Amino acid sequence: MRDFGAQQDLLTVLLIDDDLVSREVMATVLTMSGYTVHTAAGGEASLEVLADGGCIPSVILVDAQMPGLSGSELIAELRARSHASIYVISASNAPDELVAGADGFLLKPLTADGLQKLLRMHAPQPARAEHNSSSPAPGPQTGDPVVSPKILAELREMMPAAAVRQIYVAIVADLDQRIAALDAAIAAGDAAEVRRIGHAIKGGCGMAGALQASRLGALLESGALESNGNHLDNNSTVIGDLHAAARRLESMLEAGFPE
Repeated sequence: MRDFGAQQDLLTVLLIDDDLVSREVMATVLTMSGYTVHTAAGGEASLEVLADGGCIPSVILVDAQMPGLSGSELIAELRARSHASIYVISASNAPDELVAGADGFLLKPLTADGLQKLLRMHAPQPARAEHNSSSPAPGPQTGDPVVSPKILAELREMMPAAAVRQIYVAIVADLDQRIAALDAAIAAGDAAEVRRIGHAIKGGCGMAGALQASRLGALLESGALESNGNHLDNNSTVIGDLHAAARRLESMLEAGFPE
């Protein structure tokens, strides 16, 4: 375990990755950007770092695949020991349940801009306001670009066009699966599952810059469209908007990334 820097006015980051090269490169990038960085070579080591009391992180970056304590079990242990935001990092798509349990997801290889953008997203979340019939919920803002031009440009710089295309193909496929899961959750009256699926959509699509889908996921996660207790009928409109957002992503792929 290494401890880099000591600028306490900036975020403190706990980086958990069993790959020495990845760990050292990411730690160096973060340190050069002014963050206080602690590292751990695995899940068990990260819990020791937290137990020691010398690291009170605001953000935890955790690799998706490590030997020993890892995955959803590790995230649960980290949640029990820290109030930090937890972001999964991986060289490939992480399991849905792992992404759903975290606060966000970022693909490797990570650039300095990508890491800093992720950390800038960290901010205290405002308390959820009570909703009432006199305060209409915000509607989905599908006037957003389908994909953030800035994030798309960064992805093009990081990897070949075929790899970028593969990311968005995976997002479209994932959205279609989650839309089907949302239909089932709404039919069952399972508000908690609707919010969980919304969280996963917000995080995964947000990291890839799929703005329309991410915003709709955030609405589902917030419960803002629920009315009269746990009645979920209003969410059906969002499902239609999610389907439209997925089809717009497909159109973007056909135009910008022809096979």
